[in-house]
Amino acid sequence: MSHHTTTATHDAVHDLYIDGQWVAGQGSIANLNPSDTRDVIGHYAQASVDKVADAIQAAKRGQAQWAQSGLEQRYSVLMAIGDELIARKTELGELLAREEGKTLAEGVGEVHRSGQFFHYYGAEVLRQIDERADSVRPGVEVEVRREPVGVVGVISPWNFPMATAVWKIAPALAFGNAVVFKPANLVPASAWALTEIIHRQSLPAGTFNLVMGPGSSIGDELISSPDIHALSFTGSLEVGRRVAAATAANLVKCQLEMGSKNALIIADDADMELAVEAAFNGAYSGTGQKCTASSRLIVMESVHDEFVEKLTQRLSQVRVGHALEEGVHMGPAVDAKQLESNLSWVQRAQQEGATLVCGGERVECATDGYFMSPALLVNTTNDMAINREEIFGPIACVIKVSDAEEAIDVLNDTHFGLTAGIITNSLKLASSFKARAETGCVMVNLPTAGTDYHVPFGGRKASSFGPREQGRYAREFYTVVKTCYIKA
Repeated sequence: MSHHTTTATHDAVHDLYIDGQWVAGQGSIANLNPSDTRDVIGHYAQASVDKVADAIQAAKRGQAQWAQSGLEQRYSVLMAIGDELIARKTELGELLAREEGKTLAEGVGEVHRSGQFFHYYGAEVLRQIDERADSVRPGVEVEVRREPVGVVGVISPWNFPMATAVWKIAPALAFGNAVVFKPANLVPASAWALTEIIHRQSLPAGTFNLVMGPGSSIGDELISSPDIHALSFTGSLEVGRRVAAATAANLVKCQLEMGSKNALIIADDADMELAVEAAFNGAYSGTGQKCTASSRLIVMESVHDEFVEKLTQRLSQVRVGHALEEGVHMGPAVDAKQLESNLSWVQRAQQEGATLVCGGERVECATDGYFMSPALLVNTTNDMAINREEIFGPIACVIKVSDAEEAIDVLNDTHFGLTAGIITNSLKLASSFKARAETGCVMVNLPTAGTDYHVPFGGRKASSFGPREQGRYAREFYTVVKTCYIKA
């Protein structure tokens, strides 16, 4: 893999982007490849607190102009960004896989999906049609208009470095807002590449800004600013609570997508091959680093042993290694801290009484990276810490239940509620599950991970807060309502 290795010495720093200009930060960080820590992807500028303030002021000026731009200009800009992302998906997908550690196929797929988001919201620009109503008073007409919310702060996570950022940025721009974007500091390369594409479009200066840096300083500055109008955040529950508190203090609109502890039910009438594939894709794709991952596998006792045996067999065939290597099914954990956390959870689960059937160990590869084998734990109960807290690694736990009633009770016994799945051939059971699962998304005979871009996405309980993301539902967050009364 040596052709992907760069030397740190010749590397120019990738700057911040504020008010239509590339701007130097205070120092920089090296972005390392988790598949091969000798591979320095680049050096990325770190913003100071006053640079965040500059970006917000620039966004206020840019937004006033962007909101006045014609619909066709906005449509053309969003379509062009989408076109370029899709045209460059192989190159940018490789960059994404290098910095995050997901496989090349997943990286390319994510960039393609990011382009689709821009195309979808480009089309939505031309569908902004308001409502009218008759007043209860004679001679008075009523119009209900949607207007831009203003300056939107976007804080995105490291696990989908491009897609999660884009499903916030595209609707923000489509509805006439300006954006101050802070990516996760582990994955600045994808954010910078996206910014360069946006920079080449004819947006008023300040409409889009990139500030890179740690959440503790740069993120805090963004969430506690009284000068932004809305803040969309995806990340952990712990940080999400801080975002909610900080934005509430200034009465800033906020939208949070946080952790989850999703369950997949394997019913006694499940197609076993389908069940194993759905569990495998849901729990282990993307190295399990997905908020939609099915980390709890709730299996009815009559099929329990067969399911565990077949999934164990499936996991034994998984090739872990460098994300860009051909034939690799699973890349590394994102960094040393995440790998350490994953491995300690495997130990903790066993101390709690769970049995490790396979995996859960650090793997040595040809390159120095954060590799581990996918872990499967059985004899777990729903009250064990490993089944209560989000882990964010390639680890799944089997919980044995006696019947459908118990399965649904266990499914709902969590303070999270993003996705839930069931594998069954029974229409009656599927209908009952769909109605009773306390989650924002439910999947029947599909993995819990994998959602479409034109329909709403979000969860319940501690998984989400505020209006839904994606599809037409995004309008709720990125616009404000004005009711106009007119007497001619």
